[in-house]
Amino acid sequence: MTENSAQYTINLSKHDRLGEQIEQILGVPEVDCSIDAVGFEASGHGEDAGEKPAQVLNAIMDITQAGGGLGIPGLYVTEDPGASDKDAQTGSLKVRFGQGWAKAHTFNTGQTPAMKYNRDLMKSILSGQAQIAKAVNATVISLDEAPGGYKDFDSGVAKKFVIDPHGMLK
Repeated sequence: MTENSAQYTINLSKHDRLGEQIEQILGVPEVDCSIDAVGFEASGHGEDAGEKPAQVLNAIMDITQAGGGLGIPGLYVTEDPGASDKDAQTGSLKVRFGQGWAKAHTFNTGQTPAMKYNRDLMKSILSGQAQIAKAVNATVISLDEAPGGYKDFDSGVAKKFVIDPHGMLK
């Protein structure tokens, strides 16, 4: 990604052609690597597409160059009774694995070992080296605002909420 391209956002809810959007930013319709950090709750492309986790995995295989890597720390459970289709309910997805094989993709999957990084991350935050709240678009809210924060989060807003029940954070 070039320095200037970091300011662009890919929005598949309005325009469903991922490769075209990437080409507008980078000049080519592919990337070195892709990450699906959402998992089963990933939405399909286009307006009113709904939950379509397989479409997201297939799309990142489409736009990742040959020999590229796919990081998949998103939550893919063995069963999801509330999923939108029968395959997803049993933890099965219609992923075009053959495409990943033909393009010699490297797949890295599994739950992120978050506890492994806590001490180093805490030190970086406390020393001012890591500006995590800014990086994840964190918004401090009061305890009274928490129900609205949860509602916003569930609607898919691109921000995180920090609940400050005693008003101690600025």
